[in-house]
Amino acid sequence: QVRLVESGGGLVQAGGSLRLSCTTPERTFSTYAVGWFRQAPGKEREFGAAGSGSGTVTVYADSMKGRFTISRDNAKNTVYLQLNRLSPEDTAVYYCARFASEGGMSPRAAALPSRYNYWGQGTQVTVSS
Repeated sequence: QVRLVESGGGLVQAGGSLRLSCTTPERTFSTYAVGWFRQAPGKEREFGAAGSGSGTVTVYADSMKGRFTISRDNAKNTVYLQLNRLSPEDTAVYYCARFASEGGMSPRAAALPSRYNYWGQGTQVTVSS
Protein backbone atom coordinates (compact mmCIF):
# COMPACT_ATOMS: atom_id res chain seq x y z
CA GLN A 1 0.00 0.00 0.00
CA VAL A 2 1.35 3.41 -1.00
CA ARG A 3 0.44 6.30 1.25
CA LEU A 4 0.11 9.79 -0.22
CA VAL A 5 -0.51 12.81 1.98
CA GLU A 6 -1.67 16.16 0.67
CA SER A 7 -1.31 19.45 2.51
CA GLY A 8 -1.39 23.16 1.84
CA GLY A 9 -5.08 23.71 1.29
CA GLY A 10 -7.01 26.44 3.02
CA LEU A 11 -9.18 29.51 2.63
CA VAL A 12 -7.98 32.20 0.23
CA GLN A 13 -9.51 35.24 -1.40
CA ALA A 14 -10.15 35.36 -5.12
CA GLY A 15 -6.99 36.26 -6.98
CA GLY A 16 -4.82 34.67 -4.33
CA SER A 17 -2.43 31.73 -4.46
CA LEU A 18 -1.79 28.48 -2.67
CA ARG A 19 0.83 25.77 -2.97
CA LEU A 20 -0.32 22.22 -2.40
CA SER A 21 2.09 19.44 -1.49
CA CYS A 22 1.85 15.69 -1.91
CA THR A 23 4.35 13.58 -0.01
CA THR A 24 4.99 9.88 0.38
CA PRO A 25 7.54 7.68 2.12
CA GLU A 26 7.67 5.37 -0.91
CA ARG A 27 11.27 4.97 -2.08
CA THR A 28 10.38 4.41 -5.75
CA PHE A 29 8.25 7.54 -5.98
CA SER A 30 10.52 9.16 -8.54
CA THR A 31 9.79 6.46 -11.12
CA TYR A 32 6.07 7.19 -11.25
CA ALA A 33 4.05 10.01 -12.72
CA VAL A 34 1.82 11.86 -10.27
CA GLY A 35 -1.40 13.66 -11.00
CA TRP A 36 -3.57 16.23 -9.27
CA PHE A 37 -7.34 16.04 -9.45
CA ARG A 38 -10.08 18.01 -7.77
CA GLN A 39 -13.68 17.39 -6.83
CA ALA A 40 -16.23 20.06 -6.01
CA PRO A 41 -19.46 19.23 -4.14
CA GLY A 42 -21.94 17.51 -6.43
CA LYS A 43 -19.46 17.25 -9.28
CA GLU A 44 -17.30 14.50 -10.71
CA ARG A 45 -13.60 14.27 -10.03
CA GLU A 46 -11.79 16.51 -12.49
CA PHE A 47 -8.26 16.21 -13.82
CA GLY A 48 -5.97 19.14 -13.13
CA ALA A 49 -2.34 18.39 -13.87
CA ALA A 50 0.16 15.57 -14.04
CA GLY A 51 3.91 15.31 -14.14
CA SER A 52 6.26 12.53 -15.09
CA GLY A 53 8.58 10.91 -12.58
CA SER A 54 11.45 13.14 -13.61
CA GLY A 55 9.21 16.18 -13.70
CA THR A 56 10.28 17.02 -17.25
CA VAL A 57 6.93 16.14 -18.85
CA THR A 58 3.80 17.89 -17.64
CA VAL A 59 0.16 17.79 -18.71
CA TYR A 60 -2.55 20.27 -17.77
CA ALA A 61 -6.28 20.53 -18.10
CA ASP A 62 -7.17 23.44 -20.35
CA SER A 63 -9.04 25.17 -17.53
CA MET A 64 -5.91 25.20 -15.38
CA LYS A 65 -3.20 25.82 -17.94
CA GLY A 66 -1.40 29.06 -17.25
CA ARG A 67 -2.68 29.35 -13.66
CA PHE A 68 -1.56 26.08 -12.09
CA THR A 69 1.95 24.62 -12.14
CA ILE A 70 2.96 21.11 -11.18
CA SER A 71 6.50 20.39 -10.03
CA ARG A 72 8.31 17.85 -7.92
CA ASP A 73 11.31 17.44 -5.68
CA ASN A 74 12.22 13.76 -5.77
CA ALA A 75 14.85 14.23 -3.09
CA LYS A 76 11.96 15.09 -0.77
CA ASN A 77 9.49 12.61 -2.32
CA THR A 78 7.16 15.54 -2.85
CA VAL A 79 5.03 16.80 -5.71
CA TYR A 80 3.67 20.35 -5.67
CA LEU A 81 0.77 22.10 -7.30
CA GLN A 82 1.07 25.88 -7.37
CA LEU A 83 -2.35 27.51 -7.70
CA ASN A 84 -2.40 31.12 -8.88
CA ARG A 85 -5.15 33.60 -9.69
CA LEU A 86 -7.67 31.49 -7.83
CA SER A 87 -11.38 32.03 -8.30
CA PRO A 88 -14.41 30.71 -6.38
CA GLU A 89 -14.84 28.13 -9.16
CA ASP A 90 -11.59 26.53 -8.00
CA THR A 91 -13.14 25.62 -4.65
CA ALA A 92 -12.84 21.85 -4.27
CA VAL A 93 -11.04 19.04 -2.53
CA TYR A 94 -7.73 18.52 -4.28
CA TYR A 95 -6.25 15.03 -4.51
CA CYS A 96 -2.90 13.75 -5.61
CA ALA A 97 -2.57 10.28 -7.09
CA ARG A 98 0.20 8.00 -8.25
CA PHE A 99 0.07 6.67 -11.79
CA ALA A 100 -0.34 2.89 -11.88
CA SER A 101 2.53 2.25 -14.29
CA GLU A 102 6.16 3.15 -13.91
CA GLY A 103 7.78 5.34 -16.50
CA GLY A 104 6.06 7.85 -18.73
CA MET A 105 2.44 8.71 -19.39
CA SER A 106 0.50 9.85 -22.39
CA PRO A 107 -1.51 13.08 -22.06
CA ARG A 108 -4.70 11.12 -22.59
CA ALA A 109 -3.88 8.55 -19.92
CA ALA A 110 -2.75 11.21 -17.48
CA ALA A 111 -6.25 12.70 -17.42
CA LEU A 112 -8.03 9.45 -16.53
CA PRO A 113 -8.61 8.73 -12.82
CA SER A 114 -8.76 5.02 -13.64
CA ARG A 115 -5.06 5.08 -14.58
CA TYR A 116 -4.04 5.93 -11.02
CA ASN A 117 -3.98 3.29 -8.32
CA TYR A 118 -3.06 5.21 -5.17
CA TRP A 119 -4.75 8.35 -3.90
CA GLY A 120 -4.29 10.72 -1.04
CA GLN A 121 -7.06 11.77 1.31
CA GLY A 122 -7.39 15.21 -0.24
CA THR A 123 -6.93 18.78 0.93
CA GLN A 124 -9.70 21.38 0.87
CA VAL A 125 -9.23 24.58 -1.11
CA THR A 126 -11.86 27.26 -0.56
CA VAL A 127 -11.78 30.50 -2.53
CA SER A 128 -13.94 33.36 -1.33
CA SER A 129 -15.22 36.07 -3.63
